[in-house]
Amino acid sequence: MSLKEPASMEECVYFTNRAVGTGKIKAWVFRENCPKCGKGVMGKPKDEKTGKPKIRAEEYACPECSHTIEKQEYEDTLTTNIKYTCPHCSHQGEAQQSFKRKKIQRLNEETGKKETVEAIRFQCEKCRNNIDITKKMK
Repeated sequence: MSLKEPASMEECVYFTNRAVGTGKIKAWVFRENCPKCGKGVMGKPKDEKTGKPKIRAEEYACPECSHTIEKQEYEDTLTTNIKYTCPHCSHQGEAQQSFKRKKIQRLNEETGKKETVEAIRFQCEKCRNNIDITKKMK
């Protein structure tokens, strides 16, 4: 299975390229066509003054027919494409799964306490260890 990589960020809802321990992860989620008209590609609504997408908008809109879908409802239908090098066994592989973030408990190395973070969790094809793509927090 060879995954199609995005040519630009314009065609992605989500993209990350990061190092996790000794491994690497590149993950992206393509924008999909409007479920109502099928012509337009769903995206965040544009600001009238600047013409740029509203980053914190809580819905996605079709530029062709103005059909809107709630953010969580739309993102739950998307698929995450992942290319990775496993931090445990150094296996290089690819994976696809739904773009649903789950709450996962992990140990914070700095404080030594457990914390709950949102992450996309998938397993290495070879060693079956869990690999997490955590949501970046500010």
